[in-house]
Amino acid sequence: MATKKKTDEAENSVEATETEALGAPEVEAAGTKGAAVETAATEPAATEEAPKKRTKATATAPAVGETNGEGAGEPVKKGKRAEKIGVVTSDKMTLTVVVRVDRLVKHPIYRKYIRKRKKFMAHDEQGAKIGDKVRIVETRPLSARKRWRVVEIIQKAEL
Repeated sequence: MATKKKTDEAENSVEATETEALGAPEVEAAGTKGAAVETAATEPAATEEAPKKRTKATATAPAVGETNGEGAGEPVKKGKRAEKIGVVTSDKMTLTVVVRVDRLVKHPIYRKYIRKRKKFMAHDEQGAKIGDKVRIVETRPLSARKRWRVVEIIQKAEL
């Protein structure tokens, strides 16, 4: 008889849980929401301790309203753009000049300085002419070969 009593109790408990689950799902959901709200209200330190992860997009861009500390409202700059100084060798294109940049490099074995030259195509709104000494700054690709921009004409060519 004891075994029959246990099986009856088990069936009754199964029926009771089924009716609770079917009869009052909203009450349980509301109860769990309230419990979650209470735990959040009572344990704010647990949520604040976890450091906020910055994604790749937010890591490079400054947060909204973030400034460089001077109070001028200027956004934070990532870094300096590359600058080069060279001589204009061609101005035959519209709004484009070819700038020759000379540099000295020490030879690794002979320790003698070697003059290296490189030509850059630069966007020119300053009106530079052949022979002018100009400062160019790296910029976004403007055409297939043009990735530099003339910032200033340092010295005009002698006629």
